[in-house]
Amino acid sequence: MLKTVKVPKEFEPIFEKAQEFVSRYFQDRKENIEEGTIQIFGQRYIYVRAASMSVEFFELIKNTYRDKSEDEALAVARSLLFDVAHAIGVADAKNFHTQLHLKDPIEKLSAGPVHFAHAGWAFVDIHPESRPSPDEEFYLVYDHPYSFESDSWLQAKKSVDFPVCIMNAGYSSGWCEESFGVKLVATEILCKAKGDDHCRFIMAHPNHIEARIQSYLKTNKQIAKKVSTYEIPGFFSRKRAEDELRKTLDELERRVEERTNELQHANEQLLKEIEERKKVEAALRESEERY
Repeated sequence: MLKTVKVPKEFEPIFEKAQEFVSRYFQDRKENIEEGTIQIFGQRYIYVRAASMSVEFFELIKNTYRDKSEDEALAVARSLLFDVAHAIGVADAKNFHTQLHLKDPIEKLSAGPVHFAHAGWAFVDIHPESRPSPDEEFYLVYDHPYSFESDSWLQAKKSVDFPVCIMNAGYSSGWCEESFGVKLVATEILCKAKGDDHCRFIMAHPNHIEARIQSYLKTNKQIAKKVSTYEIPGFFSRKRAEDELRKTLDELERRVEERTNELQHANEQLLKEIEERKKVEAALRESEERY
């Protein structure tokens, strides 16, 4: 019986097998306080306090970038958290695929949500309309009940108007990307931290993620009313790069204009000096001719 993940009926046998192995994996646990080590199945693990990687991380970035706007600071925080979590998801997936000698993409996927639950990230509920496939048609709709990120914001009693489960999106898309061999991103469209009933995500290929989200919202009109804002990973850093490029170009144009004005002024001064010199030379010649 599945306890660590909820999936469509046809996938349950595969995930039950993964649940059995991953549960044994986490039972092989050794802690040595004198050495400061935690080992699970021979792998070194670390504890990280949830709030330090969510609500408090955002506050730190806002303070670090206090010379920027709040939107810019939040974009930096989201980009960093997603990229780190995505990379961790890819690395963890590679490790488990090797441990279990997995080849089939669905089997590779199956260990992810179970590991996710044991590691304290969240519970995973994969929706029936999901269509995971090893190509650009990949599509996953899923919830993360008990997400460590939304819980951290709620416990801190911090009000927020955007989805906060950035690392949840990054890790899950990283794991699935490695499992299916296709580039994937995930976007949270509903979040408990901003008052929604669920933390809901849509995962797809970067070329199709926007269309997948719009299609889902068009089909689920009641949910669409609750979706006030969402951002697609990858656009965070791209927008920052575009903004920085625009600022650089504006600064370059300003400097070119200043330099042009300086050269024009210098040229006018030079012409004026030449005219003055001509007048002096003419007066001198006239004086010499007279005497």
